[in-house]
Amino acid sequence: MEDRMISGEYQSSDQEIELSLRPETLKQYIGQDKTKKNLSIFIEAAKMRNEPLDHVLLYGPPGLGKTTLASIIANEMEVQFRTTSGPAIERAGDLAAILSSLEPGDVLFIDEIHRLPRSVEEVLYPAMEDFCLDIVVGNGPSARSVRLDLPPFTLVGATTRAGLLSAPLRDRFGVHSRLDFYETQALCAIVERTAEIFNVAIKQEAAEEIALRSRGTPRIANRLLKRVRDIAQVNGEEIISQDTTHQALEMLQVDQQGLDFIDHKLLIGIMDGFRGGPVGLDTIAATIGEESQTIEDVYEPFLLQIGFIQRTPRGRIVTPKAYAHFNREVPGT
Repeated sequence: MEDRMISGEYQSSDQEIELSLRPETLKQYIGQDKTKKNLSIFIEAAKMRNEPLDHVLLYGPPGLGKTTLASIIANEMEVQFRTTSGPAIERAGDLAAILSSLEPGDVLFIDEIHRLPRSVEEVLYPAMEDFCLDIVVGNGPSARSVRLDLPPFTLVGATTRAGLLSAPLRDRFGVHSRLDFYETQALCAIVERTAEIFNVAIKQEAAEEIALRSRGTPRIANRLLKRVRDIAQVNGEEIISQDTTHQALEMLQVDQQGLDFIDHKLLIGIMDGFRGGPVGLDTIAATIGEESQTIEDVYEPFLLQIGFIQRTPRGRIVTPKAYAHFNREVPGT
């Protein structure tokens, strides 16, 4: 599967811009007002008691700012920020090395925490509850268990698939925060802030155009702005206009709903080949040349969210809303 311009997943091309764009405080963080309000209260209370913040679980679709929010928690608590990911921790010894190097109050961020091996999870439980590590030393009859004390710390876990977390691990987080897709107004503010950091001027109408096509995801908005800036620069524009933005997004094959050519291929394939459905997932995959798992996990969620397709017991159906988007009549009307 190739990298898509409108994918919320992290891509290698995002690295050079994301670090420079990340806000450092909750006041600078745009959107997610409910989550920000709750975290600000919890952080202030923890600082008043001179205690580390409770363990925090951040979950939601990719590209909404979970990693950024974790680093902001460390900044607000005025402690060090350590980061790793679930797939990178393969053995219990890897986790023990990370935990034993923490300083009191540090924030440990584990991205994709749902991908931790079960054996590593078992080691993490006492570390989260009692701030200690139980390590087995030696082999066979001479093996013995040694308990190591850990400094109090805050674990921030992030996941795009909270349902895959085991119940014992999920229950050990004191704070649960779901990050939702952004409203157009908040995305527009993010685009304008990013343009300011890029040292380029952008008209409000152009910022709104980018926000409308960003699928409610800041990462996509910033990625689109970067490409629009390139085209405006080549055209010799000092201020990015709405016309140039529209032209750039058409070149990138991102339409007014944030759909790209793969979404078009999927929807039109069902419309033309199966009169809008119902049609099975495997049949769709064979028709458009994609894996069924990729369609279900990557392409379908946004189309379901905006109401362009429906899942039924008999298969997938393209809705009248999707037909209207393509200026087509629904079969049988």
